[in-house]
Amino acid sequence: MLWFHNARLIDPEAGTDEIGSLLIRDGAIAERDGPWPEGARAVDCGGKCLAPGIVDMGVQVGEPGAQHKESLRTAGLAAARGGVTTIVMRPDTDPAIDTPEVLEYVTRRATARTPVNIRAMAALTRNRAGREMAEISFLLDAGAVAFTDGDRVSTDTKVLSRCMAYARGLGALVIGHPQDPGLSQGACATSGKFASLRGLPAVSPMAERMGFDRDMGLVEMTGVRYHADQITVARSLPALERAKANGLDVTAGISIHHLTLNELDVGSYRSFFKFTPPLRSEDDRRAMVQAVADGLIDVICSMHTPQDEESKRLPFEEAASGAVGLETLLPAAMRLYHSEGLDLPTIWRALSLNPAKRLGLAGGRLAADAPADLVLFDPDAPFVLDRFTLASKSKNTPYDGARMEGRVLATYVGGACVFDAAEVAA
Repeated sequence: MLWFHNARLIDPEAGTDEIGSLLIRDGAIAERDGPWPEGARAVDCGGKCLAPGIVDMGVQVGEPGAQHKESLRTAGLAAARGGVTTIVMRPDTDPAIDTPEVLEYVTRRATARTPVNIRAMAALTRNRAGREMAEISFLLDAGAVAFTDGDRVSTDTKVLSRCMAYARGLGALVIGHPQDPGLSQGACATSGKFASLRGLPAVSPMAERMGFDRDMGLVEMTGVRYHADQITVARSLPALERAKANGLDVTAGISIHHLTLNELDVGSYRSFFKFTPPLRSEDDRRAMVQAVADGLIDVICSMHTPQDEESKRLPFEEAASGAVGLETLLPAAMRLYHSEGLDLPTIWRALSLNPAKRLGLAGGRLAADAPADLVLFDPDAPFVLDRFTLASKSKNTPYDGARMEGRVLATYVGGACVFDAAEVAA
């Protein structure tokens, strides 16, 4: 048994932030704010924050096919150091996770190599090509938590509608990437004065709105459970609000990079700031923070996308998109807290509770009988990020050299400590 006391408990379900204690027994939360029971090992949290472990909804792992960028082992280590207790793996591997055999292979290797929980999404169509439906029923039986083709947006609306209708019959969750593929092709910046001055191929923010409107039409037609992986522009918010008001089973997410960075951060063509979709205006960024505060955007994730040096050390237009984020998700989220944009329970509602609920997982809560997947962190600890200290194989982070606040002190999965900063420092 473990008894955490003198802890600042961040409870996203109750929306509270208060000093208390937590008793862990047999890998689950047994009691809150009770006395020190006989035989339990006491852990003095020193007034630091104790919260449900992060459920990172949408992590790319290079294994199989690109282990040189990120393996299951290094992704698991990075997650533990970042307070992420559940990795939800995207199917954009090589081969794609589009058959039960590949899914079972990944799950088996992950169980043996990672200290954290790992669940996998599966491809919606074969090889994520948008032409033929994947084996959704068999993949669901094999443990897939959702179905998505990621940023390969299907141009065949009929195929997509059939996939959604079939998924609806099984109660499966479909995750979409709301972008118009024609308008977005070849773009690496958001259209506007900045992109024009830099001479960068750009895409209008309306490309996201158009893609989202198409998806909402299909959701209304099929009744499928749907999650938008990233809503990043203010023009998409009214459509999202209408969809929810009309009773559609729709949720939306956003990456931490789009909440903390804007298009000006690209600066002198720094390829670590190249994302899909591209970084948006400061007005859009602020609107997204407010949407998270209002609960309109449900989920914050890292969109962890490891790329090696050869992929990033290219002209901005040619460089690969994406950044690692498993270890930087928590300190980057603390920027939103310290700027008074979001309080800690609201942040953890989007980081942990909502993704767990959407995927049907048991985590994200501090209630009795919930799994003891926890993160102990200091939201005020300052540091300068050095990308070469990251556990991820790839080091492509936009926060390299940035002054940040918020350090993970310890991470627990099922009540077992999988990362202790004090031991690492020693």
